[in-house]
Amino acid sequence: MTTIQSTHDREKLRDLAVEVAAEAGAFAAKGQEGITVLDTKSSPTDVVTEMDRATERLIRDRLLAARPDDAVLGEEDGGVEGTSGVRWVVDPIDGTVNYLYGSPDWGVAIAAEIDGVVVASAVCLPSHHRMFEAVLGGGARLEGRTLRAPDTVPLDRALVATGFGYFPERRLQQAKVLTGVIEHIRDIRRGGSAAVDITGLATGRYNAYYERGLHLWDWAAPGLVASEAGLRVGGARGGPPSNDLVIVARPGLYEELDGLVTPLGADTDG
Repeated sequence: MTTIQSTHDREKLRDLAVEVAAEAGAFAAKGQEGITVLDTKSSPTDVVTEMDRATERLIRDRLLAARPDDAVLGEEDGGVEGTSGVRWVVDPIDGTVNYLYGSPDWGVAIAAEIDGVVVASAVCLPSHHRMFEAVLGGGARLEGRTLRAPDTVPLDRALVATGFGYFPERRLQQAKVLTGVIEHIRDIRRGGSAAVDITGLATGRYNAYYERGLHLWDWAAPGLVASEAGLRVGGARGGPPSNDLVIVARPGLYEELDGLVTPLGADTDG
């Protein structure tokens, strides 16, 4: 059973996440030039590069060197069991297609969870020279400065970010949902990285976000940054975030967006 209970203990997990994310981000950034596709996962458009796997190995090695009894769940190599009660949830390169094409919109996301609750996290965006960090109940920070999301706006003035899945059938449904959303909001953005999009809400880059098909490693670390910055992170019909749907926005706007996208089938494949 874990003994990680106090804010101080959570801060130590956060500090380790920040340290490892910074090293992994620098490592991945150095390897971005000339990168090629190594393999595909769920579909031909769901790519993984040699740097995804190498970066995840680096993160796993550093975390377990510091805390050998912890568990680790990574996007590329699956899970390692532990006995401490702490599990690290890792996305080594979130936004792999962006990374492959030389776009700056990708990041390294590391979260620590206890009993299924994320208690500390770090999101490094190397090309943007940004490090986001958060502790459950202890707030969110960007480059050491306290981070608070801007005040909410009405749905019709909201700049909304979203993403699309890898399977054609899901993309078609997501496009249909989008046609029902676009007339009710200010505009839409599709960045290609949940880590960039969700942390971007905390800085005011967007007002709201929704996406179907995300996995825990996609939203765990940036989701804690967002929630500690004053945003609501949830799913369809006010439920928890899940693979079915993740919604992030200030309270008030969250409910409006949920009430718009869920009846349109944003949490289904049609």
